[in-house]
Amino acid sequence: MTDLPKTAPHNPRIRPAAIVVLLLTIVLTGFLLALGTWQVQRLSWKLDLIERVEGRAHAAPVDAPAASEWPALTDPAEYEYRRVKLSGTFLNDRQVQVYTVSDLGPGYWVMTPLRRDDGSSIIVNRGFVPSDKRDPSSRQEGDLAGRVEIVGLMRTPETGGLFLRTNDPANGRWYSRNIPQISQASGLSNVAPFYVDADATPNPGGLPVGGKTMLTFPNNHLSYAITWYILAAMVVAAGWYVLRNLNAPKSKRDAE
Repeated sequence: MTDLPKTAPHNPRIRPAAIVVLLLTIVLTGFLLALGTWQVQRLSWKLDLIERVEGRAHAAPVDAPAASEWPALTDPAEYEYRRVKLSGTFLNDRQVQVYTVSDLGPGYWVMTPLRRDDGSSIIVNRGFVPSDKRDPSSRQEGDLAGRVEIVGLMRTPETGGLFLRTNDPANGRWYSRNIPQISQASGLSNVAPFYVDADATPNPGGLPVGGKTMLTFPNNHLSYAITWYILAAMVVAAGWYVLRNLNAPKSKRDAE
């Protein structure tokens, strides 16, 4: 019987291009999965923030921190949006107006120091006035005289940033609620390292309009996470399709 010639076994070779595609698929998939997981973590953080803010903002007001407690206020997350009450006398002649655009249109926040009985001061954001009422002489009724009691929310000072213009204290142009700068420009000392947004209690003459603290926070983290995970799945599917074609026999690739 004649022996048939033996056929050499077929050893499929992995093409260099396939290795590149595989590596790219792994890297991109890992990157997208990491982004999705990060958004899930951000979602948890945001939900906790919303719950914490809601709880503080609608709680019964407590006394604003005394001056002796100010050095301990190093973490804004521990006190911001806490509902507080404070009393004293407004230093209306030292107020500054910070430009803003609110749901009432363009205008200014009226930032007025409140001098307390112990000599310390807390700057109060008394609320919004439209641009044509920036000058205090146009709304004298709202400049409360004598001893007052204020209820509001503790806020962290603004320090400027990407979307805020730089304050120009020399020319009275304010764009951020930077408490150290306002205190210095107003000639104040012993000022709280936070400010207080006054609540919606009406002021004489209707201005300033208080209670304008933004308590809604955008929460799109779940949709972002889903998007990143879907993109990761698409990268895996695309990578598999390309690898399948790269490693297929030449005749099969030509047929496709």
